[in-house]
Amino acid sequence: MRMRTLALATASGAALLAAGSLTQVAPSGSPSTSPYAAPAAAWNAHPGVVRLAPVAHTARLSDDGPTGGADSTAGGIKEGSVSAADLLAKVSSCSQISNGKYRTDEETSATVPVCGKNGAVFWKADMDIDCDGQITTACNADTDPWFQDDTAFHTSGGKPLSAEKLPYVVVPSSSSIWNYGGAGIKGGGVVAVIYGGKVEYAVVGDTGPDKIIGEASYATAKALGIDPDPETGGAESGVTYILFKNSVVSPIENHAAAVTAGDALAKQFLLNN
Repeated sequence: MRMRTLALATASGAALLAAGSLTQVAPSGSPSTSPYAAPAAAWNAHPGVVRLAPVAHTARLSDDGPTGGADSTAGGIKEGSVSAADLLAKVSSCSQISNGKYRTDEETSATVPVCGKNGAVFWKADMDIDCDGQITTACNADTDPWFQDDTAFHTSGGKPLSAEKLPYVVVPSSSSIWNYGGAGIKGGGVVAVIYGGKVEYAVVGDTGPDKIIGEASYATAKALGIDPDPETGGAESGVTYILFKNSVVSPIENHAAAVTAGDALAKQFLLNN
């Protein structure tokens, strides 16, 4: 298995938007009665802009994530209605937006570009396992030789994220190659992670080395059927990451909200591209 490179994270205390599900907003400001029926031109008027409407029934939250509600890693939530095949068909070619390419590991050559689409950026890489954040049974200094007890982005209670419980993706730290913030990618932003014909919705939860790409949390890997062991697990290739611009899930630890938003954003992505 590839050797994982140590990722140095910096915390972010930025306030996020209210939790909710996506609703298309008509030019007049009144919500459309059919969020996905509008033609692509209507969405393109404000590409990537996410409007969040209140959710009537939301799982009770703790700093670790939803409690007393459904959990995708336990099979309680169906991860959206958009198929992996439909999403992959839209990212079959790359319009490179990064100034260079990334390595998937310290010892490999730089072969992975960041690509641009309407309302999203994407890359195709491997998956290394990030077990950083809260100390849990699966993620700690004994199970992960590279373990750090912090993540770049924190829960609504100010704690590091839980890699074991929350599906999240790691983005490369900003550099001359690519600045994720300048591309409209935010902490808590929605990501569709595709592998083996499955789609898992995650959030941007951590930052990694500025020259390496292709890493996600223990929970993301487990949900996709990838070995989540931080030392020996992961996937060598075949993982697609689609990051939706200007999207934010708040609280960041609410995976149910990420699934709701992700499904709507994926439908919008199909219309726009």
